[in-house]
Amino acid sequence: QVQLVESGGALVQPGGSLRLSCAASGSISGFDVMAWYRQVPGRQRELVAFITSVRSTHYADSVKGRFTISRDNAENTVYLQMNSLKPEDTAVYYCNAKKLAPSIDYWGQGTQVTVSS
Repeated sequence: QVQLVESGGALVQPGGSLRLSCAASGSISGFDVMAWYRQVPGRQRELVAFITSVRSTHYADSVKGRFTISRDNAENTVYLQMNSLKPEDTAVYYCNAKKLAPSIDYWGQGTQVTVSS
């Protein structure tokens, strides 16, 4: 069992930056995919970005060019650098750790990001 703890969420003005962190209680090197999702009340949770064990990355079109995901296996931490934030980025951001075989999913408790003037 791995615990994931997100941090770094805050209230920020449009155009600002934040860095989210996801600290794992154990090693993340064995996870095939580490990802960030976000959710707005009343809407489905959506994928923001993921990074694989070989550091391939994928981004949602809405954040491409503004967000950067990275993983530090030595520190068991995944980061999401968010720049040029927009009000529509407001959401609770969740960290996810996934193994493909056997299929295992872990989720953090979420961190609130609010972009508003």
